[in-house]
Amino acid sequence: MSLAKGLVIAAPRSGSGKTVITLGLLAALRRRGVVVAPAKTGPDYIDPTFLGRAALRDAVNLDPWSMQPKRLKALAEMQATGADLLLVEGVMGLFDGAADGFGSTADLATLLELPVVLVIDATSQSQSVAPLVAGFANFRVGLRLGGVIFNRVASMKHERMLVDALAVTGIPCLGAIPRNPALALPERHLGLVLPGEVAAFDSFLDAAAETMGDFVDLTRLQALAAPLPATDADPAPLPPLGQRTAIARDDAFAFLYPHLLDGWRAMGAELSFFSPLADEGPSPDCTAVFLPGGYPELHGERLAAAGRFKAGLTDAKNRDALIYGECGGFMVLGDALVDKTGQSHAMTGLLPVTTRIDRPKRILGYRKLTQSGDLPWPGHLNGHEFHYSSAKQSRLPPLFAATDALGEAMPPMGAVLGRVMGSYAHVIDAA
Repeated sequence: MSLAKGLVIAAPRSGSGKTVITLGLLAALRRRGVVVAPAKTGPDYIDPTFLGRAALRDAVNLDPWSMQPKRLKALAEMQATGADLLLVEGVMGLFDGAADGFGSTADLATLLELPVVLVIDATSQSQSVAPLVAGFANFRVGLRLGGVIFNRVASMKHERMLVDALAVTGIPCLGAIPRNPALALPERHLGLVLPGEVAAFDSFLDAAAETMGDFVDLTRLQALAAPLPATDADPAPLPPLGQRTAIARDDAFAFLYPHLLDGWRAMGAELSFFSPLADEGPSPDCTAVFLPGGYPELHGERLAAAGRFKAGLTDAKNRDALIYGECGGFMVLGDALVDKTGQSHAMTGLLPVTTRIDRPKRILGYRKLTQSGDLPWPGHLNGHEFHYSSAKQSRLPPLFAATDALGEAMPPMGAVLGRVMGSYAHVIDAA
């Protein structure tokens, strides 16, 4: 099968509009008959869902901090197989990474040898874009800045000033997007809301596609794409939680990494899915249950009333199945969840833990994890933590010892009670 060439869409900072522009590019190219494979830099769960909707093709995470280089190259090649273009959305600013300085979009673009298209929010600036672009183009040896898209341009006169200023850098302008308040997506505490929650998302996507088709030179953009480097053997994936793993999947449990599930299938695991919000329990013959992260705090009343779901988890526990919850899944394994209004909802009661989000405090960062539970994974893992809730628990053994990206010790994470375990950490790869 054909292997697509690739491009990275990045920006000098967060909030420049690269997600909306990437979505519009995916939809506009798809309208032209181009098969575009989408990817997202970093550990974000929500943007890939939007990217997949726009491309009509599942997106994949490419995380240069948590994933081994061989894994990144193999995932990029797998994603590009059978497509015409691999389009990777960056994260934060081009050179922004973890606290240790690693894991940036620039790191990924350099590893994959892909050119970067820089999205610049042109609000309140004109000639100053020239030194800005020149600085980004020349900051790192081996990074190729292929072109610029100006966003939130005020007028045709403003556009001319920007293009004339950019000309001295030798970096081409691929497009200038006018200001348009309609090209915005709503957010909540963990970032964008999920696509299914956006009213008239398809209409938004149509408008974004038309805008990119009108104001971006799509032919020139495609011509910038470069081939991926040759790959070595893909390192072994993290083993499946069980030979027959039941996975919760709905709006309360939406944060799943495709590369983990693909790896489990490749190792022969049988995966089944169930919806706690529909009061479904795990498969009665499962040997493991995975409750991934998501937004259980938005569905406390429904989860509290999901008797068949709770009974199914209790049955799995009594059969000695491994039960593992990450972040939102960890919250649901506890006794109670206190929502933002202060109302307490009874959860599954499999761990003596109470979580609450009525006193929000943001916890965010990469984690180096050393497990002490019964997970069938290596002892040392890479992951990340992103939540606004907090947990209070009885004295139980923690699931992970943890450090941050700098290697500084963090409080122990999670809890283990027999074969039931969980924590706020989202596991990504072996360390």
